[in-house]
Parts: sequence; C-alpha cells; structure tokens
Amino acid sequence: MTQLSTRRFLQTSGLVLAGFILAACGKKADAPAPAAEPASAAASVAAAPPPPPAKVYVVGTDAAYAPFESQNDKGEIVGFDIDVVSAIAQKGGFEVKFINTPWEGIFNTLTQGDRDLVVSAVTITEERKQTMDFSTPYFDAYQLIAVKTNSKVTKFSDLKKLKVGVQNGTTGDEVVTKLQGKSSANIKRFESTPLALKELEAGGVDAVVADNGVIVNYVANNSNNQFKTVTDKEFAPEQYGIAFKKGNTELVEKFSKGLADIKADGTYDSIYKKYFGEAPAAAAAAPASAASN
Repeated sequence: MTQLSTRRFLQTSGLVLAGFILAACGKKADAPAPAAEPASAAASVAAAPPPPPAKVYVVGTDAAYAPFESQNDKGEIVGFDIDVVSAIAQKGGFEVKFINTPWEGIFNTLTQGDRDLVVSAVTITEERKQTMDFSTPYFDAYQLIAVKTNSKVTKFSDLKKLKVGVQNGTTGDEVVTKLQGKSSANIKRFESTPLALKELEAGGVDAVVADNGVIVNYVANNSNNQFKTVTDKEFAPEQYGIAFKKGNTELVEKFSKGLADIKADGTYDSIYKKYFGEAPAAAAAAPASAASN
C-alpha cells in the first residue's frame, strides 16, 4: 500500500470512528421503566371480595288495617307500621320486604320461618309472649267503640246484650268475649275491622269494638256513615310491638335499637304526625275523654 493510500485510509477510518462517537454521545437516554406495583398490593386488590348484598328481612303484615297497613290503588302496601319498619331498616343498613299475610295464621308464619317478623298493629299481651318475642313497644293504643250517631251506647257495659262486630282473634274480640261470654251468639266476627264497620253501616251489628287508630281513621274517611266513637275507662291501655319467632334475640335487639334510633332523631315523630296529625304525647291523652263524635 502506498503512503498516500495509507494516509487516506487512516483519515477515513478516523472520520468513521468520530461519527460513531458523536452518534453515541447524541443518543437520548431511555425513560426509566415505571415502578412495578408491589406484588402484595396488587394481590390485595385482586383478592378483595365484592361488598355483600344488604340483608333482606321478610315482613308479614295484614294489609287491611288502615292507617297502620293497607294497600293503595297501585297494590303497594302502605301505612304507619310500614313507614316505621322501613325507617328502622334504613337506619340499620338492611332491607325489608313486606308480604300481605292474612291475620288468621299470621303468627304461624314466624314459627314456620316463612316470615322473619310480623308488623300488623300487634298488641303485646302476656299470652302472645308465651309463643313469640316482641320488640320494645312502638305505639300506644286502646279499644274504642264505634256506633251510629243515634245510638244510646255511652259505655262498654251497654254492649252486654247488643250485636257487636269484632275482628277475629284481636284484643277487641277478647274484651267483647269476656263481656258477653264465649257462647254468645251476639258476637259477630269478621276477617278485618273495616268489614265489621261495613256491617255496622248496613245495620247488621249495633256496635264495633276495635283499636282506636283503625276506628278513628275509618270514621274520619267515611263521614257519610254518621258514626260516633265511645271510649271507656274499662279499656286497659295497650301497646303494639313488632313480633318475632320465639328465641330470635338478635333480631329483636336489632329492631329495638333501630326503633330507639328513629325516636331519638325525630323520624318517628314525623311518621306519627303524618298519619295521626299530632305528636304521640297528645294522642296518648285521648282515652281521658268519655266520648267523641
């Protein structure tokens, strides 16, 4: 190789080498790879189970006892009892499903497990406490007599020899049976209190004895029937409770706590005023009067 050729070779090689060096110096550094999520955190997210569905309790109620429970034009079950239990459920973070259940046999649904609870203007009695458990009371009630406005009935004992309509198996049935005797043919038993009141309207009975809330509501909404109501100091005060299967202490405590909570925050009073137009304390004073039209 000639000296000239050698010089050119070296020059060319130097230029090529310099190009490689410049190219290497001008190359951008690769962006750092994103930090990998810790395996434990990823596994924790992947393994987290979905939130459990809200517990749904099945509630039996005889929807023929306005204003406590009845069906509206859409067939929905509505009323004071329904609103109270629904408010308890909302406060406790669970759900309730109401099922219209005939009064006769309604308590058997608890024993059989078909219903988790019963709310249907159920009076707490010593006899019933032998076969079922109750929440703390949620309504103060008393028996009331409904008669025509021209009736001469002024007190409970006046019904001794009259035809009296009652709802079968209720406390109204019990007090009239004690007054007239178990074998009395003058006691007319019906599947619901409104049916008994319809019979009073038709003249088939002389009076109806039932819980005050139901009679007051019926008279207020059926003014053309020209009924009046009569109370008597012989009627012992009553209290409604939510009924549960005997021994279901956990559920009793859950609903009793919920009831206390909605009373404490004013929800109960709002529901009460919605249906009865006054505070519970004012309504409780009603039995002091002898009669009202």
